[in-house]
Amino acid sequence: MTAYDADDPNTDNAVLRYIILRQLPNKPSPNMFYIDPERGDIVTVISPNLLDRETLPTTQYELEIVAKDMAGSEVGLTGTTTATITITDRNDHAPEFTHSLFQATVNEGSTGVVVNLTVDDRDDPATGAWRAIYSIINGDPNQNFEIQTNLDNNEGMLSVIKPLDYESSMFHTLLIKVENEDPLVPDVVYGPSSTATVYITVLDVNEGPVFFPDPLVVIRRENIPVGSFVAMLNATDPDYLQTQSIRFAVLRDPADWLSVNLFKGNVTTKAILDRESPHVHHNQYTALFIATDNGSPPATGTGTLIITLEDENDNAPYIFPSVVRVCEDAKDMNVVVIGGRDKDIYPNTDPFKIELGKQPGLEKTWKISRINGTHSQIMLLHSLKKANYNLPLVLTDSGIPPISNNTDLKVQVCTCKKNRMDCSGAGSVQTNLVLLLGLVLLSFLCL
Repeated sequence: MTAYDADDPNTDNAVLRYIILRQLPNKPSPNMFYIDPERGDIVTVISPNLLDRETLPTTQYELEIVAKDMAGSEVGLTGTTTATITITDRNDHAPEFTHSLFQATVNEGSTGVVVNLTVDDRDDPATGAWRAIYSIINGDPNQNFEIQTNLDNNEGMLSVIKPLDYESSMFHTLLIKVENEDPLVPDVVYGPSSTATVYITVLDVNEGPVFFPDPLVVIRRENIPVGSFVAMLNATDPDYLQTQSIRFAVLRDPADWLSVNLFKGNVTTKAILDRESPHVHHNQYTALFIATDNGSPPATGTGTLIITLEDENDNAPYIFPSVVRVCEDAKDMNVVVIGGRDKDIYPNTDPFKIELGKQPGLEKTWKISRINGTHSQIMLLHSLKKANYNLPLVLTDSGIPPISNNTDLKVQVCTCKKNRMDCSGAGSVQTNLVLLLGLVLLSFLCL
């Protein structure tokens, strides 16, 4: 405490002395504190064992302090003030569980809080000396559990975070330790009451069958006969302590190609498998199946079947573009570069062979020159009049056996003037290239 006196500091009129006039409350002792008369320092004089925040009637004491000049003589003048002493907390009490044993039950396959652990701590609430930290020190080798502190009531919320399996273990025994956020004072230690045992009983629940492997991947050739074997589904019931049967069914079959034996699980075809179907992606067809046990209530599980389809040469190649235009007086006789395409994959696609059709006389007007394995150049050997022509072509792939496609390239011969192409009315002049070739041959005979 510090008091000030305006009198001459070199006289007794400014020499001060301090005393404690009154202590409120006055328990457990009316003289818990002492003030140095000359310096004004307030110190405790009560035994440290009695200065215990948890046992004192209050955590605040008010001291009425008197400062008297004239070195404290009876004729000295006085000044009075109040000093408030607050007894703050130290972490001198370890948290203790309210019970040495806690019990809980939990359904297998579930997660969430299973039990709240309660503790007592005599230290100041909402401080690090009171807040609890829980930890599992034994009984959880697979880390199925975790425990967190409820900040509102300091309870430990024990949760299942990885589902338990009744068939693997019906019971779990955990040893839990509780500590404070703040360290204990040196002369206080955590005792046996700072640990507790939690006994957890796992209840059996009917679980759905499990497919293995999942997904099941098989390789089959497209176009195999209807009724062909595709795969054997394997599903087991985790509830091996019960005697249960399993039935199979198709859950999702986008192209409606498959059927499954109700009891055995063997999958067969009921339609032709087509690798080029829009339901096939990256050569794979995916179907889902469901397995149902006869438990009470019944439980289900799903499994995936992926069929990798091997290609067969079952698609004829086709040309692109299928329609071209050319000027009737064009000096460049190169009509178009055409290419071949095939829905099949290697080795049932290119290289393609592109040839003129078998009609006689085509080679007198048209010529095909191979560019590479997929493209060829179509050329005119002489000019044609404005008309629409169908040029017969034969396109053959490299499959075994190869597939040929007799197709037509539509050629429009148009009038071209000043970078403008007029193809209107071309169809009324000539529509059939074979007829044109016949007329050409007839004129040669007449000569």
